[in-house]
Amino acid sequence: MLVLVDDPALLHSIRRVAAAADRALNEVDVADARHVWGSAPIVVLDARAAAACRNRLPRRRRVVLLCDGPPGIDEWRIATAVGAEHVLAVPEDESALVAVLGEQPQRPEADGTVVAVVGGCGGAGASTLAAATALAAASRQRPTLLLDTDSWGSGLDVLLGIEDVPGLRWSGLSIEGGRISSGALRDALPACGEWLRVLACSRTGHGAGPTAAAVRAVTDAGRHAGDLVVCDVSRFPGPATETVLELADLVVLVVPATVRACIAAGKVSQWITERNPNQGLVVRGPAPGGLRGADAAEVLDLPLIASMRAERALTGMLEHGGLRPGRRSPLGAAAEAVLDTVGSRPRSREWAA
Repeated sequence: MLVLVDDPALLHSIRRVAAAADRALNEVDVADARHVWGSAPIVVLDARAAAACRNRLPRRRRVVLLCDGPPGIDEWRIATAVGAEHVLAVPEDESALVAVLGEQPQRPEADGTVVAVVGGCGGAGASTLAAATALAAASRQRPTLLLDTDSWGSGLDVLLGIEDVPGLRWSGLSIEGGRISSGALRDALPACGEWLRVLACSRTGHGAGPTAAAVRAVTDAGRHAGDLVVCDVSRFPGPATETVLELADLVVLVVPATVRACIAAGKVSQWITERNPNQGLVVRGPAPGGLRGADAAEVLDLPLIASMRAERALTGMLEHGGLRPGRRSPLGAAAEAVLDTVGSRPRSREWAA
């Protein structure tokens, strides 16, 4: 279980109770908790850690707030903010804590996945791969949510050719209380076929992109609904970008097959690793210097998901009706490889290279 506790007396109680409940401990600092927050079967924290986590990490099940003595109004407030299911005092409630830790967690019926797609350099094709991955998932009849988090782009609705389809964009989304109904969200978004919904940025004006709080709320809603959430992410730092990276189960880095692109991608990959170690690489042709995908993967020290040839018909496709790659096209095959990677890796987010 994940333990975020500084107080020595509370920590001593936790260790004693964990031994009685035969549970292993993973004691970490709040700053290092984001990579194991979603995978831990249960989280035990104190009020200080809860205050730090409530705005940095998504709400989750099986959270216990531990207090040194009877909880007061401040402890109950922070427990509500972080979504704690139990508020227990030690040593008075140690027997109750043993019982809570001894419970076997039930896997939720709906357990979605979040994939972030980032370009290693300008023009890498991250938006195109993100859209292709969402289309491939929808073709497998999996409920899919495609999020456009780069407000400087042309918009994923334009890329898909659904810019005239009515529905909600980021600029019209209002988040109250940090949460949103997954059903209401899906009904409000433009559809691209039966299985895919798209949340795009507005095409008018700067600042029409999502806030970090909105990104977190929408991503959580999709995950809890059991959707595949595919996010097109800017390679430039920002609150919304960093939120997506922290929430993602897998970050796909897209890199053109050139030396200059790999050098730029190395900087981006290092920045991503500080927020999420679970990265995979897609290398996109053409390769004018003969650089292979395996070479790029070795240089960047990342697992290679796919190495794809250039999609020759892409420009014409985007100008006439929107992106619709075939499954056997280079882009379609790369998208299928991303989905296969997501399906084969552990749910515990331990796929990092």
